[in-house]
Amino acid sequence: MTRGSATRAARVRRPACDRDARSTTGFAHSFGVPPFGARPSRAKPIRALLVSTVMAAFVPAFTPLLAQARQDSAAVDSAARRIEGVSVQAIRAGSAAPIAQKTIEREALTQRHFGQDVPMLLMNASPSLVSHNETGTQWGYSYLRLRGLDQTRINITIDGVPLNDMEDQVLYFANFADLLSNVQSVQVQRGVGTSTAGTASYAGSINFETVPVARRDAAGDVQLQMGSFGAQRATVGFNTGLTAGGFAAYGRVSGLRTNGYRDHSGVMGRSAFLGAGWFGQRDVVKLTALVGLLADTLSYTGATLAELAQNRRFNPLNPGERDKFGQQMVALAWSRALSNGGTVNTTVYRNSASGNYDYFDLPDKYRYNLAHTWYGATSVYNVERGALRLNTGVNANTYQRAHRAYFQPSTELYDNTGHKQDASGFVKLSYTAGRATWFGDVQGRWARFRYQPSENAGITERSIDWTFVNPKAGVTYQLAQGLSAFASYGITSREPARNDLFGGEDDLNADNVADFGDFTRVKPERLHDTELGLNYTRPTLDLSANLYSMDFRNDIARIGAPTASGSILRRNVGSSYRRGLEVDVAWRGINRVVLAGNATWSTNRIRQFTDSSRGTPVLRRNVEPLLTPRFISSHRVEVTPRRGLMIGLEGRYQSRAFLDNTSSPDRVLPDYYTVDATARLALGRSSLTLRGQNLGDTQKFGSGSVSGSGTVRYFVLPARALFATLAYEF
Repeated sequence: MTRGSATRAARVRRPACDRDARSTTGFAHSFGVPPFGARPSRAKPIRALLVSTVMAAFVPAFTPLLAQARQDSAAVDSAARRIEGVSVQAIRAGSAAPIAQKTIEREALTQRHFGQDVPMLLMNASPSLVSHNETGTQWGYSYLRLRGLDQTRINITIDGVPLNDMEDQVLYFANFADLLSNVQSVQVQRGVGTSTAGTASYAGSINFETVPVARRDAAGDVQLQMGSFGAQRATVGFNTGLTAGGFAAYGRVSGLRTNGYRDHSGVMGRSAFLGAGWFGQRDVVKLTALVGLLADTLSYTGATLAELAQNRRFNPLNPGERDKFGQQMVALAWSRALSNGGTVNTTVYRNSASGNYDYFDLPDKYRYNLAHTWYGATSVYNVERGALRLNTGVNANTYQRAHRAYFQPSTELYDNTGHKQDASGFVKLSYTAGRATWFGDVQGRWARFRYQPSENAGITERSIDWTFVNPKAGVTYQLAQGLSAFASYGITSREPARNDLFGGEDDLNADNVADFGDFTRVKPERLHDTELGLNYTRPTLDLSANLYSMDFRNDIARIGAPTASGSILRRNVGSSYRRGLEVDVAWRGINRVVLAGNATWSTNRIRQFTDSSRGTPVLRRNVEPLLTPRFISSHRVEVTPRRGLMIGLEGRYQSRAFLDNTSSPDRVLPDYYTVDATARLALGRSSLTLRGQNLGDTQKFGSGSVSGSGTVRYFVLPARALFATLAYEF
């Protein structure tokens, strides 16, 4: 293969998605993803469900051997769980913190959860969240935006361990199928929030607390689910309870699959979770392991209106373009309750992932391979002394990822490696004086990115360092019993991701390096965030409302000139802002009835920038940033007519948004309204749950994009569907 043709292949782009952290496809057929657009056979999923059922039969037989509970297990359970949650406590905002936040507990997660990808569940559970799915269902690759900012700007952790990929600062939740079955609670912080580990908390942060291992008694559950578009899910979980020796374990295996609503968009996911620990009087040693595997037929490109008019399920990608990706995370944590009332936790962790995905430019076929390994350690200390509360923490990690491309079947085009190191530390202090609780938080963070090119790239290795100081301060004032107000101000910075530096390309070489310049071409982003809020709590009413003003400097956007390969350069926007009002409410004033909802009203503008994305530079003023709707509302009613029976109805409205940063009327994502419903009947240890999504079959779109050539494409909303879940607890 000539150098010219190799360069051409290396420049092939994957539209709209910047899927640099994606992978394996070549083996997708062995995991049941349908070949050449065919719908999958039903034999394999049925066998998978039968295997899961057999596992469910064996788990309860073994749990008594592990469940010799202490007579004082209740006290041990309470103390152990407090120590177990030390790392989560350090990074989460407390109820008195002057932070816009929402914590979603397991009961609420369970009511909403039926195996869908995490962004699709969270979307209605907290204000200012928007998500979309590629397959036209609830499963497979989904993406989240918070206050209009994309997922690379949201810090994500699980039990205090960072999850965002260090190069591209994104997490593909679909890698961990059925993740929320293992989650005890989720806290969503909007805006700068509190300091945490990992990538910058720029739009906000999402931190997951896994199901506690230290439980009093042995138990387990099995769930079997079927639904529209070939959806099938099976999951089995168990916990041993605390043994006489202080040991306990929790585990779960899950599998799901769907044909997808869009043509040849089948998805198959597998996951396993294990939490195991020893719980002493003052010490806890805990191992957490999470393993996921995803195989699918690719659907990351939307469809034009003309294509959708002919076939709403249209997928422009080739049925032979596949993806298969595996990801693993393991963490070993030690926690101790100190004699001064404080707690300390140190966690070491490893995160790895590898796989392939295909791209066809027929008759040429390409395969991209990615593989990363990531080691880190985090340590936190928490203490409360009367009116004073102190949280401190440090985190450090090192990461490398290999990027390879092949002209199929086996001609190597490039093999480059990105290296990144990150170190940070924070101190949080709160002090209560009278009715006021004062809060201060400062984080120092250092990051370094080093690029190791392919041997034949014709360029040398290059690197760049960034150092940030991110301060926050605020106050919460108790106005009356159950009524408080807060105000806070914070600053944070975010370094460019690899995609920003490379303009979406996956390989730098002598032929294209001049298009991108050195790594200083794209500057770090900086955010000044002001939050004002009110919280009101009564036995029958919970209400929170907050105003926010997010002012950005050097916001990174796709506004640069097209390169020779068609990608759009990222450049900094001088000044932009996002300002709005968020409301979250739940009312329980009528027996057996809950009315709840949230809403966001916002005004968002890029003040001025030079847009070269269409070739000719154009000066634009006061345009709306892409994919940032002015109004979002989610509202639901839940009725419990009798014990064990719950019926719920939920609606969502999202106003129109623009698909790029031009405010062009021909590049608009229309508004939409959807209605979902849930009915759950529990009889003893068994339950049956029916869920209907998009009952009105709204024929609109969850998201869209504009290509470098100006083509407008849309992702359809998840179509009308019905799911039935049978669960049994033992």
